[in-house]
Amino acid sequence: MKGRTICSAALLALALCGAGASPAAAETTESAATSPVSWSMAEGVDVAAINSDLVAGRPTVDIGIYIPSNFDEGFEKVTLPSMMEAFQAAKEIYAPTGVQLNLLFVKTGEIDERFLAIQSNEIPRIPDTEYVNSYVASKRHPSEMTNMAKAAFESIVEPDVANSRTVYLVALQDVIFPFLEVAEGRNWTVKMVRTGGLSFPTYSYHDTLPERLRGIISITNLSTPSRKRRTIAHEIGHKVMNVSHEYKTTNPAHEIYAEGGLMLYGAGEDIPSGEEGRWHLERLLMSPFVYRLDEQGRKQWNPDYKEGGHYYDPLYGEKVVHFPGVSEMDPDW
Repeated sequence: MKGRTICSAALLALALCGAGASPAAAETTESAATSPVSWSMAEGVDVAAINSDLVAGRPTVDIGIYIPSNFDEGFEKVTLPSMMEAFQAAKEIYAPTGVQLNLLFVKTGEIDERFLAIQSNEIPRIPDTEYVNSYVASKRHPSEMTNMAKAAFESIVEPDVANSRTVYLVALQDVIFPFLEVAEGRNWTVKMVRTGGLSFPTYSYHDTLPERLRGIISITNLSTPSRKRRTIAHEIGHKVMNVSHEYKTTNPAHEIYAEGGLMLYGAGEDIPSGEEGRWHLERLLMSPFVYRLDEQGRKQWNPDYKEGGHYYDPLYGEKVVHFPGVSEMDPDW
């Protein structure tokens, strides 16, 4: 995720609410009811052919794809061909794990133009300090999806009995992610990053996500070969492994550029196993988004989260890493 913009909290609040508007008014506008999108199947996509390699009984994740038909003129960072190429790459990356990706549909339709660009979550109120690690901090103070994002995804995702078990790849133009970063001493600054993909993972959002929307992944940039190869696979990793940017001896951070693992920023595609691999493969296979077809063709889902899906959810048992908290703050503040 590149291209960050630094904002002060005051200026950011003004930008969100609009000149002369109150925060309450902005909240009401964002949460206003929006009509469901009228979707139709995308032409030229042979879903059956794409799924022809699936084997009954193997661990499987269901994927639905939504692509707006009313992108602004000039937006070409996500197209139907690039989305399908990226999905096929994700299938290849997960194949060595034994997990297969089942494409449910690829749909297109005109979404509310307000939702072509959204702010993903509310500005964090409590920054991480050195006393607990980032996963514990997120459980105590989880991220919260904005009302704008909720309204957008409520209008986009069609109601289904398996909504909470299905991963949805939603193409948008911009999804802006705000976070706190140490400035100097004991001061933090609000930063906003323009994302290429955002997984809305439960290790960060914990139990604040509407259950129907917990499978949402936004995709906003597939414009380079490396993005087409790894973006979807990487974001699915956040969702189904339920881990941040980490790999073997590398603890989580907002951005880690290094080679090796799928969950770092780089060219890596490794999904390691065991304690030395931070249990990535094991957590993937335990995911509530994974099922297996029985002999009658019925989906047998993995057990669901027991505590909303935080990183240390009892679902994972010992398949967790207890690492110390760290801080970039001046220790002599």
